[in-house]
Amino acid sequence: MTTEKTENSGQIPTNLRLLMLLEEVAKVGVPVTPSVVNETLGLPKPTIHRLFATAEAEGFLQRDIDGRSYSPGRRLRQLSINTLSSERVRTVRLAILKSLALKVGETCNLAIPERDGMFYLDRVETHWPLRIQLPVGTEVPFHCTASGKMYLSTLRPDYLDRFLKNYALEPQTESTITQPAKLKVELDATRERGYATDNQEFMPGMTAIAVPILDNRGRLLSTLSIHAPEQRRHIPDLIDYLDDLNEAARELSGVAGR
Repeated sequence: MTTEKTENSGQIPTNLRLLMLLEEVAKVGVPVTPSVVNETLGLPKPTIHRLFATAEAEGFLQRDIDGRSYSPGRRLRQLSINTLSSERVRTVRLAILKSLALKVGETCNLAIPERDGMFYLDRVETHWPLRIQLPVGTEVPFHCTASGKMYLSTLRPDYLDRFLKNYALEPQTESTITQPAKLKVELDATRERGYATDNQEFMPGMTAIAVPILDNRGRLLSTLSIHAPEQRRHIPDLIDYLDDLNEAARELSGVAGR
């Protein structure tokens, strides 16, 4: 089916309308109203509202706090995780992670943003006996992890301000940034340099660096990070591997876009 046909409501088969609606909501990347989505789909007004109501009732969409906008719900987020974890894609993804882990000699992680923190989607462990145990499926805070700070740095300024106003910046270690203004400065620096660090902010004795994995529209899809014990790798040591990290992120971006 061509784009020209799908933009005409009369050419969208009934059984594709809900799928295309979900696709448009996910594509926008921020809470969106039915009327904005319908600028692309061009469906009758009762139909578009009925589809949104169905998707919300079944957990694929959730209503935003303004009562009018919608964003991906629990089932749609889980669907994206399951899609990213499909066996063929994961085989290639793990090969890239293993290659990076061999180069840097430390644990490499792939994480995606969830509602309350970063979700560890994949992980390749270092061969060293001394390692940080954060298995696949672990969810870690946004504000004190390299992957979380990388994600926060990509938020729109107004969304970031709301996050910093309402999110509890709970201390995890003595190094955790708990002041919103100070964290905002750190996120500005992260955005400028293109990578995030965690210098024992989430866990005592752990250092980390993270870079973004972008989708085909240049938006953050997930993060790629290196974790290491501080006694083995200080932050400058991890930054030495930034070129390798970015190259692996570009490869992973290509895999995710297939």
